[in-house]
Amino acid sequence: MTTRFAETYGFERNALTLANWRTEPFSRFSFGHAEEVVPSTTIAATAERPEGSPVASDLLRQALPQGLAGQADVGSYLDYAHTDAFVLMKAGRIVAEHYAPHASVDQRHIVFSISKSLTALAMATLEADGLIDPHAPVTSLLPEASGSAYGDCSIRDVLDMRVSLAFDEAYLNTDGAYARYRRATLWNPADPARPNETLLAFLMTLQKDAHAHGGAHFYASPNSDLLGVLIERATGERYAQVLSERLWKPLGARHHASVTVDAEGTARAAGGISVTARDLARVGEMLRNGGTVDGRRIISETWLKDMLTAGDHQAWVDGKSNFFPNGRYRSQWYQSGEADGAFCAIGIHGQWLYVDPSTETVIVKLSSQPNPLDDELKHDNFAFFRALCAWTA
Repeated sequence: MTTRFAETYGFERNALTLANWRTEPFSRFSFGHAEEVVPSTTIAATAERPEGSPVASDLLRQALPQGLAGQADVGSYLDYAHTDAFVLMKAGRIVAEHYAPHASVDQRHIVFSISKSLTALAMATLEADGLIDPHAPVTSLLPEASGSAYGDCSIRDVLDMRVSLAFDEAYLNTDGAYARYRRATLWNPADPARPNETLLAFLMTLQKDAHAHGGAHFYASPNSDLLGVLIERATGERYAQVLSERLWKPLGARHHASVTVDAEGTARAAGGISVTARDLARVGEMLRNGGTVDGRRIISETWLKDMLTAGDHQAWVDGKSNFFPNGRYRSQWYQSGEADGAFCAIGIHGQWLYVDPSTETVIVKLSSQPNPLDDELKHDNFAFFRALCAWTA
């Protein structure tokens, strides 16, 4: 007999394993229940408060520009792009939402590399309080990094993904350094033929590439996990506690977030955070409002201005990105380089937080996209967001 679980997700719960949780159809469940798959800890909100019903809108029937991924309207595009949760805000108000049958307004969803951008916001608060100096060497907080690639780079190099690192961000790798990385974070099953590693131990084995630090943009997730370790060294507190006290509670988040952890409890700061779509939209709205919520400052004006304007475009170009031709990358956030000033946080498998200050728009799109990268769909999503920004609620 088919269970209700199988009717909802397309498979029986006992078919989901640590080996398949990031593949379809299993990701439709696991991306919304990462805590059931990988050891996790709570990033506490002040209190959990149900959101109520999703906002109904005619937007799903809104026609799209001809030729946008061959989809006639917003609703069909969201289905085409494997959307689990979608929130559109205009001028501080939610004007449209959409949730797949297996998702809901109060359900957390893993945001993968949007975690990097949230980690950077926590670091911004530490910088404002003088607890972290981005220009200081990594070894000022982590002396044991001296024998690794991080032994002679600055925290700023790490924040901007300009570390010279002999590492390949190969998401589907099964037998190299990236596979070791996945095992160390407990995201993949242990390999009986190889010794177990913790996340920090793995990071300390990474070596410098042939060129100097501070050059071309080179995206490498271990950098962001290192930032999580630096947060703990700077504060003497666990990563989840710092994010709770310095970001999640001040933000007024309605639900606890969570983050996956390794065998020592070290947080996967690069990709392990799960949040609700509305709480992620609150992050975007806070940044759109200059780092404040209801007049209370969370992120300093100085940091926010630097993040939005100080990225090195030539480093981005030299990094040979095929996205945002006018773009920049600064403090774990992407700037589109377009005249509208749009900036965003992006995660694999189709996770987006997109902010367009010129139209007072914040967009969250959480997905279970089968291909981790899918460059064609990434470009489609950018065009889709720009079309939504032009829409008047």
